Amino acid sequence: MKELVNKLKGDRVIWSFVALLALFSFMPVFSASSNLAYIGHGTGNTLGYLVKHLAHICIGFLIIYWVHKVPYHYFRAISKIALPVVWILLVYTLLKGTVIAGANASRWIQVPFIGITFQTSTMASIILFIYVARYLSKTKEENEPFQVSLVQLWIPVFITLALILPANFSTTALIFCMVMMLAFIGKYPLKYIGFILGSGIAMLVFFLLVAKAFPDSRFFSRVSTWESRIMNFTTDKPDEDDYQIEKAKIAIASGKLGGLGPGKSVQKNFLPQSSSDFIYAIIVEEYGLIGGLMVLILYLLLLFRFVIASHKANTLFGKLVVVGLGFPLIFQAMINMGVAVELLPVTGQTLPLISSGGSSIWMTCFALGIIISVTKKDEEIVEEQLERERRKEALQRLIDKELAEEDLINEKEVDAEMYSIEDNSKNPMNAVLNK
Repeated sequence: MKELVNKLKGDRVIWSFVALLALFSFMPVFSASSNLAYIGHGTGNTLGYLVKHLAHICIGFLIIYWVHKVPYHYFRAISKIALPVVWILLVYTLLKGTVIAGANASRWIQVPFIGITFQTSTMASIILFIYVARYLSKTKEENEPFQVSLVQLWIPVFITLALILPANFSTTALIFCMVMMLAFIGKYPLKYIGFILGSGIAMLVFFLLVAKAFPDSRFFSRVSTWESRIMNFTTDKPDEDDYQIEKAKIAIASGKLGGLGPGKSVQKNFLPQSSSDFIYAIIVEEYGLIGGLMVLILYLLLLFRFVIASHKANTLFGKLVVVGLGFPLIFQAMINMGVAVELLPVTGQTLPLISSGGSSIWMTCFALGIIISVTKKDEEIVEEQLERERRKEALQRLIDKELAEEDLINEKEVDAEMYSIEDNSKNPMNAVLNK
């Protein structure tokens, strides 16, 4: 075990927090999957869902391990190549996307011959954040005109967002906010940020107007759902989302301070998304306010560690990568918790590393692997510097030793010459007379 831990490079604190969240996820997922078990095969046996979640977590940690071995600057070129591929996948998702159990939006595609469903928007967000970080770090010293950045940066951003928006508004809004934050941190001119922000709002309004003009189109089918969720959040009109929120609030209120105990949740049998979107309500019901606060504190500590990792990164690209990949994970967790306690309208955001799911866990682990790769790079630089200093000191010691030995040999030779009585001259008395 010690040898395995020693093979893990990068920020050990991030490794620890990720492992704690993953280990904690097993009990809530095992308990909250009973609803899916009853719907799926009518027995309520959640062991299969636990084994499936274990497989997802194990594959996720293998992804972190493999990715953190790759130098993070390789992803600069990868993002530029992968972005068009992501667009193709997003278009395919819009046209041929599937709906998984418990969800009502076609955001997934099925991998041929394997049968695994994959949510393309999660991969698209990671690739886009790396692409934005690459561009901002490349142009920091070049001061390119706005027209150039509009073509090379913002048009790819808006194309990606436009392909995600019809099926997932909350993810689109989160990605757009994170891109704006990256632009601000990357010291993109504020006047241009304001212009892009206004343009984004205008495009959203245009999309809604087109959706109103063609309400029967399948590309705008989610618009009515967005409207109803916002209306229900601001009013007391009951509907399906209000039903979920009410059950989530009952679960949170039932948990009180210490909770009902692991596996003893009642509302998991009534919440449609109890193992994913509303798993935080089940956590509070079973582990109480203490358990809910502990999960919140873990995410906040992970956010603090991301800030430290970003500050320590030796390149602007590394700083932006940590911010662009790390902060969305924490904000996604806050959105999930905010929905559970009715601080925010209902969204489809899961609780990273805790909610059940395959592609969401894997993409989260992929992002974490890149972040750890950034911290590993800094660690390797420090180790290389220390190693160079050790080699320099060892070389200096060897030189000093060699010089000392040469001085000692020279002294012995001088002494030997001074007291030598060897006669090299023709006069046999010179050896004695010279001394």
